[in-house]
Amino acid sequence: AQVTTPPIDPLREGVVMGLEMTVGKRHDLALAPSEELADVLTVATPVLNAAQLGEIRAAKPTATVSTLYPIAAGPDGLRRAVEELCAQAEQAVRDGAEAVLLSDFREGGRTADLTFVPPLLAVGAVHHHLIRAGLRMRASILVETAQAWSTHHIACLVGYGASAVHPYMLWSAVRFLYESDKSAKMREQGKLNDISLRASLVNTRKALEAGVLKILSKIGISLLSSYHGAQIFEAIGIGEQLVETAFRGTPSRVGGLTPPELAEEVAEWHATAFGGAAPPERLLNYGFVKFYAKKEHHENTPPMSKMLHKALDSYEAGDWDKGRDQYKLFNDAVAAAPPATLRDMLEMVSDREPISIDEVEPVEAIMRRFATGGMSLGALSREAHETLAMGVNRAGARSNSGEGGEDEARWTAVSDSDDHGNSPSWPHLKGLQDGDIASSKIKQVASGRFGVTPAYLMSAEQIEIKIAQGAKPGEGGQLPGAKVNAYIASIRACKEGVMLISPPPHHDIYSIEDLAQLIHDLKSANRAARVSVKLVSEVGVGVVAAGVAKAKADHIVISGGDGGTGAAAWTGIKHAGLPWELGLAEAHQTLVLNRLRSRIVLQSDGQLKTGRDVTIAALLGAEEFGFATTPLIALGCIMMRKCHLNTCPVGIATQDPELRAKFAGKPEHVVNFFFHLAEEVRGHMASMGFRSIEEMVGRADMLRVDDAHLNEKTRLLDFGPILTPAASLAPGEPQINTMGQDHFSREATGLDSILDLDLVEAAAPALESATPVSIERPLNNLNRAVGAILSNEVSKRYGGAGLPDGTINVLLRGHTGQSFGFSLAKGVRLEVQGDANDGCGKGLSGGQIVVYPGAELLEQGFVAEENVIVGNVACYGATGGSVFFRGIAGERFCVRNSGAIAVVEGIGDHGCEYMTGGRVVCLGSTGINFGAGMSGGIAYMLDADGSFASRCNTEMVSLDRVDSPADEAELRGYLESHVEHTGSPVAAALLADWSGSVGKFVKVFPHDYKRVLRERAAAEAEGGPAAAAVAASG
Repeated sequence: AQVTTPPIDPLREGVVMGLEMTVGKRHDLALAPSEELADVLTVATPVLNAAQLGEIRAAKPTATVSTLYPIAAGPDGLRRAVEELCAQAEQAVRDGAEAVLLSDFREGGRTADLTFVPPLLAVGAVHHHLIRAGLRMRASILVETAQAWSTHHIACLVGYGASAVHPYMLWSAVRFLYESDKSAKMREQGKLNDISLRASLVNTRKALEAGVLKILSKIGISLLSSYHGAQIFEAIGIGEQLVETAFRGTPSRVGGLTPPELAEEVAEWHATAFGGAAPPERLLNYGFVKFYAKKEHHENTPPMSKMLHKALDSYEAGDWDKGRDQYKLFNDAVAAAPPATLRDMLEMVSDREPISIDEVEPVEAIMRRFATGGMSLGALSREAHETLAMGVNRAGARSNSGEGGEDEARWTAVSDSDDHGNSPSWPHLKGLQDGDIASSKIKQVASGRFGVTPAYLMSAEQIEIKIAQGAKPGEGGQLPGAKVNAYIASIRACKEGVMLISPPPHHDIYSIEDLAQLIHDLKSANRAARVSVKLVSEVGVGVVAAGVAKAKADHIVISGGDGGTGAAAWTGIKHAGLPWELGLAEAHQTLVLNRLRSRIVLQSDGQLKTGRDVTIAALLGAEEFGFATTPLIALGCIMMRKCHLNTCPVGIATQDPELRAKFAGKPEHVVNFFFHLAEEVRGHMASMGFRSIEEMVGRADMLRVDDAHLNEKTRLLDFGPILTPAASLAPGEPQINTMGQDHFSREATGLDSILDLDLVEAAAPALESATPVSIERPLNNLNRAVGAILSNEVSKRYGGAGLPDGTINVLLRGHTGQSFGFSLAKGVRLEVQGDANDGCGKGLSGGQIVVYPGAELLEQGFVAEENVIVGNVACYGATGGSVFFRGIAGERFCVRNSGAIAVVEGIGDHGCEYMTGGRVVCLGSTGINFGAGMSGGIAYMLDADGSFASRCNTEMVSLDRVDSPADEAELRGYLESHVEHTGSPVAAALLADWSGSVGKFVKVFPHDYKRVLRERAAAEAEGGPAAAAVAASG
């Protein structure tokens, strides 16, 4: 899900999710209420064991239909078996069955003469057959199969119509593993948890259920009953006949497998089991997850990494000829690998005469189109992150900060390097030159909003909004406390050792209009920077890209599902996200067709590693090209795939000081890789007759299917949708970016003048010499992101430190537009007599916002504490400063607050989610799920009726009394400030009876934060270096 239906956090927002399903005949809801409608069986989980399946059979008329058929039936036997299966299921329903159990179970075990209809094919075929017969509402479909054991299997079966699944072989496998001698010995040695067999079975089910919830959450669906039969999938490599039979309505853009080919696959599996004298004792490991020599092909492997290392090491030693030879060996190895991507089955052709490579644009011009993917400091070590940025900048390309902020020290170039590449300013890095700079030209704004400040945005040449990540679309992430050292904590405005959670959605984006607002916010915060939106390749991404272009983005990234993080779950890596070739072609074609391509720079990423990949991406419509895995390999990654364990042996994906010391990468490794990549691109361009990348963009007519790289299966694919030239859809339309977006004209804003520009002019004395100024202006809600441009001007002059508090005082009367006070800088105070729209104080960064009703409204009897005065997602991602709101705020208040002080008189649902720092004081009621994912900071909640605990998510927080003098003094100070700024009678009344009031407050205290404070106190008590180290974390 991206933009229009944001993903859900299945862990912290599980309160809105559920796996319940019903089994039995369903009726017209127009008949409600009635006994018939109530006569259904509710199952709490889609994952059944044998006993639960027996209970369903006892409660509802159930017909069992076998999915086994004779292997002797040959390639056409599968088609006939499916037809017979559908006929039997239809007859069973007509005979009164309210549940049809599709089963490949056979008492006594499978025999050599019987094979099976794949369960997903069986479910989909029966589901659609019963729909066509007008019988689908009269019975549920259940599945009993040995072929389901993963979360993806369960999700697919439910998504195509099954109400529940009995994965009987999975339960047998758990029992087998538990009872094995090896497992018993490991339990005795303490290498495995010493739990019962029952607990092992329960844990297996819990894991499947959690995985299914995560899959639902990726697409933004709360209930499994809504996912049931919804077919929210795209097929890759499945032909029209199979789609029509079992997956009708599922997109399958390149076609593929037919029933006879599928039957042959089934026969191959059957032969593996029964082809020998005896069945194999152990299941074969095909290397699907981890690389093994001579098994399943992986795009990135340790041997391939070594080949690239040899090439780059040769360059470092000054042997350029050997380096070119080694790089060619690397390139040849990639080309000789089995086809694993759609582009592997394409070849480049040309209707132009070849030209001399001297006529092709230089390497430097091509490298300017390269960028690295968003990899955060925290996921990567400081050494790897900074070296990567310096190498990319030295090459003239653009590095990406990832989420997590950036140290301002990185914005100053190296000026003290010696002949050995060492620098006193950067003692932990190697191979430096004067002029190297570690500033990331692309600054990412992700859902976590870690470290997003006016200075951070000001330092960017491009600001990337990460809507989703290609390798794990719809997922967030978390940085374990062990990876949050003092340095990372200082940049992310959090506490050392406290776990940090990045939620999957942008909690301020629920529509394309919300995205347009964020684009406007960021453009206001840095008018010189491009604003980019990162989307994931999926069917329909073209329509989303068109919407993003209309929302005024300057740049779009189409991210493929093949790239990615070594810390993602396998379900996401293997089964979510699609090849960038599909998404890029669709986005380019749709943008051209809608006459929007000229406004947008289009980039693609996702396992680009060779000049051939870059060239094909350009021909399919990309102007710029993103790389992530391969530059890390260039810096020394050996593909151990331990990124999530903090044990990376080469110091790249770890925060362990001893492992980080082993990092040997240098900026020149990245430069040399990009140089030879660009040289290879130039070679392809010369052979095709192109002098520049711009000439080549969108020339899909110069690609064709390469018959030499096809096998029996891949010959069934249809590449027509990818290879359709966009120029043929809209002749004469530009194929590249030719114009900028209009962000601030009267036509774009509806305003004759922009209030923020007026404020900048009026605040000139403060901006030039820090002279305090006071400004008064009327306000209406056409003025959006007021304060963002002003804060940008403050940051340009004073950096992250801003101005002294109260230097620029602005009094506004009226109604604010969205994102009022976005990324407000220190020294700026915005006071509103009126009310504020959604997004007030988003990214607050040291400034102050005060909102209260005007005197005229109060004189008319308006009761502020009973009314909403500030909209949703106020103070989202705030890093510092303070807000005082006299009235109620909407939902998702102070989400991801990491340092701001906020006082409010009531809030909606999901308050203080993912909060890592700061203070929140609420003087009224709250909605549900308060404090979900809250790992830092403190909230003081007025709990006059004692009901707050029922609305708080206590997984990560405790509810304490306000009983220490320090806490009492802190809370009282916030209430006094609230009265001073807003005149709040609620706060005044509480202060007037302070001894009776303070006991009504609850202190919401995160467990992790409490632990860190205990450790700090212990360290300070002992004294010495430990105390200083803990204190340094803030």
